[in-house]
Amino acid sequence: MTDPLREERMWLMAGALAVLAVVALGAALIYTQSVMIPFVLAVFLASLVSPLVDAQVLKLRFPHWLAVGVAMVVVLAVLGLAGMVFVLAVDAVAEGAYEYSASFAHLLSEGLEQLGRWGFNVREAEIEAQLRLRTIGVITRTAETILNLLTSVAIVLVFVVFLLVGRDPHAALSGVYAEIDVRIRRYLGTLFGLSLITGVLVGSLLAAFHLPMAWLFGLLTFLLNFIPSLGSVIATLLPIPIAVAEFETWPQVAAVILLPGAVQALIGYFLQPKLMGRGLELHPVTILLALAFWGLLWGLAGMVLAVPITATLRIVLVRFPITRPVGELLAGHLPGIVDHEAADDGVTG
Repeated sequence: MTDPLREERMWLMAGALAVLAVVALGAALIYTQSVMIPFVLAVFLASLVSPLVDAQVLKLRFPHWLAVGVAMVVVLAVLGLAGMVFVLAVDAVAEGAYEYSASFAHLLSEGLEQLGRWGFNVREAEIEAQLRLRTIGVITRTAETILNLLTSVAIVLVFVVFLLVGRDPHAALSGVYAEIDVRIRRYLGTLFGLSLITGVLVGSLLAAFHLPMAWLFGLLTFLLNFIPSLGSVIATLLPIPIAVAEFETWPQVAAVILLPGAVQALIGYFLQPKLMGRGLELHPVTILLALAFWGLLWGLAGMVLAVPITATLRIVLVRFPITRPVGELLAGHLPGIVDHEAADDGVTG
């Protein structure tokens, strides 16, 4: 007969140790983020590219080293194309920065004049000067971010090469590793395709309204869609300043926001669930908490990686009896509540 008090103490000790382990792990991940972020990105990128290597080795009978080389050429071509788009985007922002800062300054001066007529003491020249300086600062920080991104990409590619070289295409995957590989690859592949479609549609809509830098906003929509939930909202709101400065009527501004927002909602809430099925089995609250946690640790890169990392963790947790309740909780299955969909799958299967 077990002692309830002793069992309760054991659970409290286990919980306290788990909290301490999470804190220590978080500190280690923050300290090693310059290496860990490129490595984790490389792991998921290698998971996406590995079917291309396997197809060359198993079907075309290419040597492993040649298959890896061809796959890396494809990756470099895609990244090179993305880099060209980034350069053009930054160039477009730099060219339009002064023009739109002047437009915003004009709108701001009109508002400040109105405040002055109402009796408020405002320093118009100082505010306009600060606006122009901040615009230049944004451009400078953008250039620095791109340089850091290029450095990170080089490290990621080195990791990807070693991961692909050390992988055996003839090995049959099974167990938890096979489940992680299949689910994460399906998620990333589907997300990439849907993000590309969303970015093209949003860019086309904004271009139809003759909004300047429409394809830049389409590119940002594509990138931000890799951040679940929050990314689509940010991408929808990004064109507002340019639309306000460019268009004279509010219905045009509203259309520029509402129509791309409708595209985001249609793809995100209707098309994506149908293509992914039950997907990674993460509850929406779990996704939001994962975004907050990994964003706190690794910033924007952490928010992009939050869902696949959390999904991998859930798959591992449900494999062990002692941690299975935590894994089920990440999926939104509360203790004592039956998952009718899972039960139906078990009956029909």
